[in-house]
Amino acid sequence: MAEPESTVINTDVKQKDPSTALVIAVTTRAIFSLEEEHKLYLEKGKEEYTRHQQANKDKPLPPGTAFAFIQAVQYVNEKILESNPAERDLFDILVLSNNSPESGTRIINSAKHYGLEISKFCFVSDEDSTQYLKSHGVKLFLSADRTDVCNALRRGVSAALVFQQEVQAPSTPLRVVFDGDAVLFSDETDQIFQEQGLEGAVQYERAMEAVPIGEGPLKAFAMHLGKMRKKFSQEKSPIRTYLVTARSGRDMGIRAIKTLREWGLPIDEAFFMDGAPKGPILAQIQPHIFFDDGLHNIQGAQNVGVPSAWVP
Repeated sequence: MAEPESTVINTDVKQKDPSTALVIAVTTRAIFSLEEEHKLYLEKGKEEYTRHQQANKDKPLPPGTAFAFIQAVQYVNEKILESNPAERDLFDILVLSNNSPESGTRIINSAKHYGLEISKFCFVSDEDSTQYLKSHGVKLFLSADRTDVCNALRRGVSAALVFQQEVQAPSTPLRVVFDGDAVLFSDETDQIFQEQGLEGAVQYERAMEAVPIGEGPLKAFAMHLGKMRKKFSQEKSPIRTYLVTARSGRDMGIRAIKTLREWGLPIDEAFFMDGAPKGPILAQIQPHIFFDDGLHNIQGAQNVGVPSAWVP
């Protein structure tokens, strides 16, 4: 596997072992707000964009949607190392960018300005930068580009599309909310629901109650998160995970709970919404990131200022 065209190692950050770390790759537009710059890129082209970035290289970019999530991940690393300085099971953040290293200086400077512990900046000239994810051991990829996300999912990497929004930075600990079907779980029940309606889906779930639900696109990431979560007692954990699903608790909750137990995946709280809007409960949880496959749920989360990522 060819290395990206140019990888800049951040010497201010202790490098992690990618074979044990939970590697998260974020694109520049997911972590910083680059809407004006992106518009300039689309309207005036790469040269004008590069000129603008070089002229503003010492002006920090404003935080983007995934910014608070990356800060909270850093907090988890601090807590893990406090309890065991030799621990290698840590989060490792790398930034993947279609910028050239020349125009990428502003991105590196912005990360340093905010004290973000990003270990590598990968500047890739290829159209499809997702081909480098596996070679870096990436377990989660967050991008503001739909094609990137679909390519990553096709390559078997947990990935989600981040929408640009104004985000209120929630306090620590790290709080991650997962939807169930087509995110943590496979979409098998969703498909039955489309074909046979609610009654058919409920009957299917009852018949399959003893059989764990298939794996969804974010299961691998959730399992690694769960493994880190188990290093702490519930009271002292710097990670909290939630399941917020449209399933009803009475008819379709049992199989979901049994599946999580079968996987050994610790979830702090589960909410079975029975089709009700998720916005109000998300406003209460105040997660650093919310993963869902339904655009109406993403919209509901955005309406209450919750950073959201769509799993197509």
